[in-house]
Amino acid sequence: MSGMAPTLAQAAVRDRLSRTGLSRRAATDRIMRALAVAAAVISVLPLAAVVLFVTLNGAGALSLDLLTKAPTALGVGGGAATAILGSLQMVPLAALVAIPIGVAVGIYVTEYAGPRSASVVRFAADVLVGVPSILIGVFVFTFLVLPFRQYNAIAGSAALALIMVPVIMRTTEEILLLVPRSLREASLALGIRRWRTVLSIVVRTGLGGILAGVMLAVARAAGETAPLLFTALGSRLINVGGFGQPMDALPLFIYNNSRQPYAALNAQAWGAAFLLLVFVLAVNVAVRGRSLFRPSPK
Repeated sequence: MSGMAPTLAQAAVRDRLSRTGLSRRAATDRIMRALAVAAAVISVLPLAAVVLFVTLNGAGALSLDLLTKAPTALGVGGGAATAILGSLQMVPLAALVAIPIGVAVGIYVTEYAGPRSASVVRFAADVLVGVPSILIGVFVFTFLVLPFRQYNAIAGSAALALIMVPVIMRTTEEILLLVPRSLREASLALGIRRWRTVLSIVVRTGLGGILAGVMLAVARAAGETAPLLFTALGSRLINVGGFGQPMDALPLFIYNNSRQPYAALNAQAWGAAFLLLVFVLAVNVAVRGRSLFRPSPK
């Protein structure tokens, strides 16, 4: 009996220590989970604050005149029709140029490039992503504005395309790297050529992620102001199809009107900001919805 007492005591101590360890681990788990939830809330708060602030200030400024009329000299009446039409022309033109180039470069880096050349292209894209957009505007101004002595929408679209290409390229690369290698090998084993495998299997499998990256690039380009100040400049005249002339855009309209000492112009700037926000949110929701409701493979 005397030999059993220490054994029982030791078992009780071990049980107590085990419970203490479990409680500590549970407490640590709860603390870390709370910190993770707090970090998630903090990361969402800025977006919610921006959306709420712009909505409260801009929704009331929306009107039929803002959507359909050109600006006037002092903002008496008038609207943002020139800026809306300009953005609807320059951003799609930039996307038309940037999407094929960005996706093609992403495919090259993932499927065809060697380690050294892939590293060089990846480094160049990362540097271009980090270059301030105003420098891209100055660069395009030097080559597409100064030689022709004319601000023009083509230069504005080129500047936006330069901003979009590295974003599309890097997102395309990351998405294609997630496609299982077994899919490539199975396609090649069936005798399908490599280029057809890349387009029909690899790109098609990662199409949802590629589209998300494209829309991220489009959203960034749609909100850029600095490059357009050096290229498209802006205009109070409605310009449809005149890419060789100055052209307005929503970011330029917001920038110019927000600096004016007139309440009517400031209100128009808030209304245009709300329109830009709605455009970006609508495009992202449409892309996410397409990915969400796409039928899963069986």
